[in-house]
Amino acid sequence: MTVPVLEIIGLNKGFPVKNGFGRTVDEVRAVDDVSFSIAKGEVYGLAGESGSGKSTIARMIMGLERPTSGDILIEGRNLGGGMAAAEKRKLVQMVFQNPGSSLNPRRTIGQSLRVPLEAMGLAGRKIDARIGELLDMVQLPANFAERFPHELSGGQKQRVAIARAIAVQPRLLVLDEPTSALDVSVQAKVIDLLVDLGRELELSYLFISHDLSLMRNFADRIGVLYRGRIVETGRSDAVFENPAHDYTRLLIASVPVVTAEEEAVRPKIPLIDGEIPTAEALLALREQERRNPTSE
Repeated sequence: MTVPVLEIIGLNKGFPVKNGFGRTVDEVRAVDDVSFSIAKGEVYGLAGESGSGKSTIARMIMGLERPTSGDILIEGRNLGGGMAAAEKRKLVQMVFQNPGSSLNPRRTIGQSLRVPLEAMGLAGRKIDARIGELLDMVQLPANFAERFPHELSGGQKQRVAIARAIAVQPRLLVLDEPTSALDVSVQAKVIDLLVDLGRELELSYLFISHDLSLMRNFADRIGVLYRGRIVETGRSDAVFENPAHDYTRLLIASVPVVTAEEEAVRPKIPLIDGEIPTAEALLALREQERRNPTSE
């Protein structure tokens, strides 16, 4: 049996709710018993609104947050099992939402790309040659190594961020809303680049986004996250053609359409207030469910 590149097993993350005196009075689960896996070369899309728990999952995978419980495995190895940070970086890297804030404005592009290469033990001309290769892989000219981030467009900055992420030859890239800060025309080009790199480098992707229109054409499988739980998962085409959960139907119905054909297949349901509830609202809802367990 082939070991998944990423396997999430029963992942939970709770944040304390404190009263006016700073005392913890309860806990809100941002991530609630989440499990999924990603095969080698696969793109898994994690969909949901802001506040649904998507970025919290990404931060736990990257070691920026500690899970309350559950396991995160990369190629069968538990990330929480004392793995060294340098070893973890070689397995998984992340591309953030805002490329401008993820690049040091005081460093040239070449200097930013040099950092992970030096961490890998490269030096001298090997680093310079590798920087040129990385820029070529993300379809940027070699002379961009001498430029600063403020001299680049948003799409160019994101290409640099992708080049930096693949510099250490990871197995998995976590893409946290990587195109949401870009124009629509630039979004498509960045997605095309990611597809090409995935095939060339045999990369696996965890693609986190609220934009189901992008996810439909990029992800092999989709997991729909609502209130910290995955409420539906399946092949992208199956989820779009026959969504089983009301929240999934709502998300799909909210996707803008431009043709009559797209309008014909969009679920016909009344749009509701889809905002993720606040911590106080979640606690009130949980208390209601305790008193009336048959209400769902």
